[in-house]
Amino acid sequence: MSSTASYTVTGMTCGHCVTAVTEEVSSVPGVTAVDVDLASGALTVTSEQPVDESAVRAAVEEAGYEVSGR
Repeated sequence: MSSTASYTVTGMTCGHCVTAVTEEVSSVPGVTAVDVDLASGALTVTSEQPVDESAVRAAVEEAGYEVSGR
C-alpha cells in the first residue's frame, strides 16, 4: 500500500528547478515517485510508507527552495 503527501514548493522558476527538487526528494529513503508542477509549485510525494515531512522539507531546502505550509 502506498502513501501520498502533498506540499507546496516556493521559489521554482524553471524546468531546472523542477529537476533539482525531483532529484533531491527522490533520494529520500522510501520515496517511490515524485511529481512536481512548476506552475502551481505543487509537490506530490508517493512512498511505500509515510515519509517524515522534515526529510522532505530538508530535501527541498537542499535543492535551494522552500516548502510553504502543507
